[in-house]
Amino acid sequence: MNTLKQGDVVPNFSSKDEQGNTVTLSDYKGKKLVVFFYPKASTPGCTAEACDLRDHYKELQDKGFSLLGVSADSEKKQLNFKNKYKFPFPLLADEDKTVINTFGVWGPKKFMGKEYDGIHRMTFIIDEDGVVERVIDKVKTKDHAAQILA
Repeated sequence: MNTLKQGDVVPNFSSKDEQGNTVTLSDYKGKKLVVFFYPKASTPGCTAEACDLRDHYKELQDKGFSLLGVSADSEKKQLNFKNKYKFPFPLLADEDKTVINTFGVWGPKKFMGKEYDGIHRMTFIIDEDGVVERVIDKVKTKDHAAQILA
């Protein structure tokens, strides 16, 4: 797993959001961007994380942050997830793992004694010039906005 680190320039990427719109890194040029990766839409941890970000969205916006959620779920799953919980930010349906591989968050995981490859729950805070300012690799799903704002 070759994960982007603090100080790395994020390569431009392009993916579809839950509406089928193309979203690229360059869309956020000049803005602070929070890209959060989660394993699977509508699972308990991912729901808790995204809902915490939704509940603190205004504070995050006030600090100048745009948000982008990413998983390998289909557009339809992302749309259902977004609509069900009324998320005010786009969710990328990165089915071909372009963005996931760009950030290097795909790799071996362990769960209940089983090993498998999957998305590591990580968040990248990117500055106005597209440089990784901070990486949060120990995400607290119920308190994630506070971690970003810290």
